[in-house]
Amino acid sequence: METRINEIADGIYRLSTFFAEMPPSGFTFNQFLVKAEEPLLFHCGMRGIFPAVSAAVAKIVPVERLRWISFGHVEADECGAMNQWLAAAPRAQVAHGMVACDVSLNDLADRPPRALADGEVLDLGGKRVRYIDTPHVPHCWEAGVVYEETTGTLLCGDLLTHLGDGPAVIGGDIVGPAVAAEDMFHATSLGPVTAPTIRKLAALKPRTLGVMHGSSFDGDCAGALGALADHYAARAKAMAA
Repeated sequence: METRINEIADGIYRLSTFFAEMPPSGFTFNQFLVKAEEPLLFHCGMRGIFPAVSAAVAKIVPVERLRWISFGHVEADECGAMNQWLAAAPRAQVAHGMVACDVSLNDLADRPPRALADGEVLDLGGKRVRYIDTPHVPHCWEAGVVYEETTGTLLCGDLLTHLGDGPAVIGGDIVGPAVAAEDMFHATSLGPVTAPTIRKLAALKPRTLGVMHGSSFDGDCAGALGALADHYAARAKAMAA
């Protein structure tokens, strides 16, 4: 098992592990390392890929230097290896929204997590990450994303998930493949807040999108998020009808 490393923005690294056996065309599991005075890892990965991912992190910064660990929501691929990372990085602390901490992480994490308010910023020293609540978008009550302000990089979790093992970064159509994946998985919680929440992220006008499953994106990020919101708005309207 190989975890590949690509710098998708200045000091933002994509750590990608491809599972070729997942039908129909394989699936990537991506973590993102924000290199700073206080490094932050976004997504922990499953326990089984911790050796490969931690070895990849060690090529960029010593694992024990990690200060912050975060992820989109509480699922095995997002936080399965959380306590392995905490054991390997004695100064590290999980940082997530208040709902995730109150409902799950105060119990699941081996060290008390840092509860972040919607819009709260962590100054990492050279990088600044803003936590944004996105409840139920794309799924799970405690869902949230992280926006790195100095590079304009939105680490958007399961939003824009797509299949296959494409390039580390693309600039073409990302919405079409994401819609195709949604047609297969039906993973998005579709409701009245889905499209408005995605439009709120589009309003940030990010320059890069760090996608957890699939290629990252450095094209018209606001346009892509707006088109995704339009798609879900149309789906919600059709369901209501």
